[in-house]
Amino acid sequence: MAKSILADKSIDFAVRIVKFYKYLCDEKKEYVLSKQILRSGTSIGANIRESKNAQSNADFINKMNIALKEADETEYWLEVLTKSEIINASQVEKLTSDLKEIIAMLVSSIKTCKGKTQ
Repeated sequence: MAKSILADKSIDFAVRIVKFYKYLCDEKKEYVLSKQILRSGTSIGANIRESKNAQSNADFINKMNIALKEADETEYWLEVLTKSEIINASQVEKLTSDLKEIIAMLVSSIKTCKGKTQ
């Protein structure tokens, strides 16, 4: 089975989101927004994993689009947490950078697959 850089990056990102969630709950006593970012941040990799078993190109594109939407939502929650001063930007700099890389890879994968179906 071929290794997927995107799949690997998304699972590593999910693990870091779980740790970030624990930090938000334990250190910042933040339970509402932390749950939102936990859900969206771990969903990215879950949808990428699901795309491996897509039944068609359209199904693959759909799963990858869902992963992209979850990535965008995760970016939104990182911005909300930062702008509300629950965390500072430097605390999530690496998470944000890695997320932008995942988003770029998702967009590229979707475009590539769409090109094959046309």
